[in-house]
Amino acid sequence: MTDAAKITWRATVLSLYPDAFPGVLGTSVIGTAEQNGLWQLETVDIRDFAVNRHRTVDGPPAGGGAGLVLKPDISAKAIDSVVRDDRPLLYMTPRGRPLTQDRVRQLASGPGLVCFCGRFEGLDQRVIESRGMEEVSIGDFVLAGGEVAAQAMIEACVRLLPGVLGNSESALDESFEDGLLEYPLYTRPREFEGRAIPAVLTSGDHGAVDRWRRTQMEEITKARRPDLWDAHLERKGESPLRSEDNERD
Repeated sequence: MTDAAKITWRATVLSLYPDAFPGVLGTSVIGTAEQNGLWQLETVDIRDFAVNRHRTVDGPPAGGGAGLVLKPDISAKAIDSVVRDDRPLLYMTPRGRPLTQDRVRQLASGPGLVCFCGRFEGLDQRVIESRGMEEVSIGDFVLAGGEVAAQAMIEACVRLLPGVLGNSESALDESFEDGLLEYPLYTRPREFEGRAIPAVLTSGDHGAVDRWRRTQMEEITKARRPDLWDAHLERKGESPLRSEDNERD
């Protein structure tokens, strides 16, 4: 392995189901990047830190209620077994702060991450507080566990690492990179089922293509993600209210 290919970004995942990994992380450019030593994935089985013969890792919630809660002593032992090396400790949970492309860029620029995958009703709050865990959500929905969420987050980070994508510029025009959603994409054939590629894209006028793409990004973002559109206007120094007033005029 050359010096340029030395592993500098590591992901450690704590899970009750370590066999779920690498999953999608072992495919396509992400899996190839790991094989080439551009990043490293390791898993920790939380059940290995159970203390009884049944390998019990959960208990009923204090105060009553449905479901089970991951036990603090077992979870803490699993977390403490990991050498973090200044990597942030993340807990995948629906109640966490939404994962954004900005946060992904921050994580990708660091040494890696340590990720705890929740299960059942969740993790004992005392562990979250005592270990300074950052709670992260990948969307306003509930999964059976944090493994899929962890894979999504890790993939988003790894694809930004140097050398992972064949063309580093391919990530520049994607959704969220400029605070806007991506423009529509087309390829040959020129006509498909009666629908043609927009003429501007085959005109050879690169300036016109750039303007068309920018307009598409703005229109799509405004229609589908008004929260992103408002933030975009604020960055431009234009309040969302003023923009709406101008349209009515």
